[in-house]
Amino acid sequence: MKSRICTLVVLLLAVSPFVDARQDDSDIDQTAAPLFGSHSLLQVSIEAPLTTLMKERPVDEYLDGIFSYSEDDGTRRTLDIKIRTRGKFRRKEKHCDFAPIRLNFRKKQVVDTVFAGQDKLKLVTHCQNSKPYYEQLVLREFLAYRFLNVLTDKSYRVRLLQINYIDTEGADQMTKLGFVIEDDEDVAKRIGMHLIKTGFVTDHDLDRAEQNLVSVFQFMIGNTEYSMLGPEPGEYCCHNIDLMSATKRTPFTPVAYDFDFSGLVNAPYAAPNPRFELSSVRQRLYRGLCTNNELLPGTLQRFLDNEDAIYAVVDELDLLSSRSRRDVTRYLGIFYKRIAEPKSVDALFIRKCNDASQGPRAP
Repeated sequence: MKSRICTLVVLLLAVSPFVDARQDDSDIDQTAAPLFGSHSLLQVSIEAPLTTLMKERPVDEYLDGIFSYSEDDGTRRTLDIKIRTRGKFRRKEKHCDFAPIRLNFRKKQVVDTVFAGQDKLKLVTHCQNSKPYYEQLVLREFLAYRFLNVLTDKSYRVRLLQINYIDTEGADQMTKLGFVIEDDEDVAKRIGMHLIKTGFVTDHDLDRAEQNLVSVFQFMIGNTEYSMLGPEPGEYCCHNIDLMSATKRTPFTPVAYDFDFSGLVNAPYAAPNPRFELSSVRQRLYRGLCTNNELLPGTLQRFLDNEDAIYAVVDELDLLSSRSRRDVTRYLGIFYKRIAEPKSVDALFIRKCNDASQGPRAP
């Protein structure tokens, strides 16, 4: 490993120092809310009119429900919640017969519970009720978030749930895997920043080091469905990227989310962004800037330094099937082999970098 790193440094000259951000349950950011202070599986139940929820798929109106779970000491907690569907692609019935969900808790009820401080939470669901393999896709997207947590604190925390869904309208119960995502305002507070609501931005508005980190991370997981510069119509910037800043001014820090279209997840419904003319989501494309190439050695070093921690996240997820584990490991292995070989770095990163734009690019 040391010889490979040295060769990379010689090829690309300067190396920027980075702090190893390895995370595990014994070394989690203590500023995280209790819910995201552990990586252990949380067993919960959601009781609600799920038939109506999935038939109407409301994005504004909430339905009443009950959320219950057991604390570590065995105490059973029952909370009143409101529930609605969320998202765009996965909310459409033609793509998912069970849409992603927004959970709305009562703040007074969650005091002194593992959900303390939570208000509204995004819940990533299993998409297809009758296809067990889709739960593996949930786990693979969960891994993507965890990988980014290893690399930087400027990322969304996640918590894996095993959910017993109880339909109050008489349908059969089902138990499925899902995960909740840290609220954007909570992320900003945890990292000492403010959430930025703005329209299009330029490359020059972004923190170069974090921009470069996100670009390499998206390459690692094989994701092109994002933009660090332009929003979707009617939305704030950016597409599957939130912007944050310590000063409310530039440079903005890009914080990535929503990875189900990545090659790492390899969902059956996913297709590569047509703009890039890729054959499949498994085909990687580096979208980093040429003007950031001087930072590339340090960025790649950061990934190399955390290689063992990345693989440990995979190893520790017992619910992964042997097939998913092999596939994820092989996909990561190809990435790590490429960033350790100077010729591959030159061909896949330096020669494929993008010229700095003078204005915003569309997603």
